[in-house]
Amino acid sequence: MENRLHVYYGYGKGKTTSAIGLAIRMVGAGKKAALVQFDKGYDGTNEHYSERKILRTLPDLKLFPFGKERVLGPNAFRFKNEPGDFEEAQSGLAKAKELIESGNQDLLILDELLAAVMTKLVTREEVMELIEFYNKNRRCELVMTGHQVWPELVGKADLVTEMRKEKHYFDEKMPSKEGIEF
Repeated sequence: MENRLHVYYGYGKGKTTSAIGLAIRMVGAGKKAALVQFDKGYDGTNEHYSERKILRTLPDLKLFPFGKERVLGPNAFRFKNEPGDFEEAQSGLAKAKELIESGNQDLLILDELLAAVMTKLVTREEVMELIEFYNKNRRCELVMTGHQVWPELVGKADLVTEMRKEKHYFDEKMPSKEGIEF
């Protein structure tokens, strides 16, 4: 059976959650998954993404977070890109290519890769080159998440799902909640 390229995008909540749900399903089926996260760094001490605590315990799921620390404290976040952010994004792309070429996973998730395009950490051209590399040997299912898509990406994808916000409590200045947003 042919492997497919999935894209989960939009400004609604649930892109990463859907991708991780697919990884859990894959592992539950006795298969292997790899999750490369862009711009969701980990300094080795402070874990700001609760799902990673449990994901690290799954032997058939490999986690590769890339990105410099952006969480500066409770409700404080660094938005501006720094040189290290670009280096981390390139390291994430290199890991993605390595896993496409020789990884032993059945599912590869490139979480927030499309957001990294929007924030100019990587280019559309780099994403499209990665897809062309994947298309030469579709060894696994490939999932990309983020906020925005473009026509060439949609044309190459086998599945495209938009997460569209109708209403969000953030708009009412309600704070994020552990276990829900992080």
